[in-house]
Amino acid sequence: MDKFKAIRPYHDDEIRPVLDRLITDPEFLSSIASFYAPRLSRLFPGLMRLLAKNKLKGQVASVHDVASMQDVIAGYMYKMIEDTTTSLTHSGLENLDSQRSYLFISNHRDITMDPAFVNYMLYHAGNQTVQIATGDNLLKKPFVSDLMRLNKSFIVRRSLKGRELLQGLTLLSEYMQHCIEQHSHVWIAQREGRAKNGIDKTEAALLKMLAMYQRKKPLSESLGKLHIVPVSISYEYDACDVLKAEELYQIETTGAFTKTEKSDIESIVAGMIGYKGAVHVAFGTEVQYESDDPDVIAASIDKQILANYKLRDSNFIAWEILKNEGLLPEGVAELDIATPEIADQSREMFMNRFKQVDSRLHRHYLLSYANPVISYYRIQSLA
Repeated sequence: MDKFKAIRPYHDDEIRPVLDRLITDPEFLSSIASFYAPRLSRLFPGLMRLLAKNKLKGQVASVHDVASMQDVIAGYMYKMIEDTTTSLTHSGLENLDSQRSYLFISNHRDITMDPAFVNYMLYHAGNQTVQIATGDNLLKKPFVSDLMRLNKSFIVRRSLKGRELLQGLTLLSEYMQHCIEQHSHVWIAQREGRAKNGIDKTEAALLKMLAMYQRKKPLSESLGKLHIVPVSISYEYDACDVLKAEELYQIETTGAFTKTEKSDIESIVAGMIGYKGAVHVAFGTEVQYESDDPDVIAASIDKQILANYKLRDSNFIAWEILKNEGLLPEGVAELDIATPEIADQSREMFMNRFKQVDSRLHRHYLLSYANPVISYYRIQSLA
């Protein structure tokens, strides 16, 4: 009996039937057509669905298993990287043992691009790609769930309650342990939801969940079997920076942010097609344990993520503006921050983007870029 069937990615023999179902799903085809040609899709919905179907048929004609699906996705990644980044670099891959499977715990800035960039680096280094932990809050439509599971995603069932939630988290913990034992890499974000304010911090609750299947053992022993490697992803520009600032401003002024049915999809699309500039993916070293305290372990993961974060001119420009306008958080001005010489071209690009941001959002917008500087130098001051 396949106990993981409800949450796991699709297997080789399931890929083709799911694809055949998707390319006849009117709602999915409408979504694809609207994404590429919104105006024409409104005027000629039937024709655009037909065109989308024929195009997709050709693109996935050769797909018959997980590996060939990953090859198709890699093709999409090439185009996205070409269109939205100025450079894509990596570090730390030499720390990985090719004979070992890892649980990569990553900072979280973008819903789909964070694991996509990790996968891209692993794929081109000749490593297998990761299985991706994806919250069920993103899978409100069946075709979205299908798309995610075609791309090696497994489901984190956050919507469960009470006893069912406990059972679901235990099954999830068991599944990730199973992946590592079966020599499959896993990716999971360090926290639930993206770091919209630019502060990267691992949730201790995540570590407890990872060990839930073996909760009778010491935490360090359970986590040690997962071979955790922290990963730090840094974007010169966050494609969702304005959307995040709007959400934080709304929470600050009204006490809550009201998500619509389209909020997550809007963020996913913006993250995929929006400008990112220079992107760096840094792989850390496997976590070593000196404590069973989840807060201590979380702090050790954070230390690697923050130390490996690649700060850009955009981060320091935002820091400068906040400092000059007296808008830095309390206690931050005392940090010994060495501001590098900033290129005129970088400053011009940042200011051109910044001028287009609603003035009400300025502080949240700037902090999302400046907080990585603050976090990095706080870690350095404690070293």
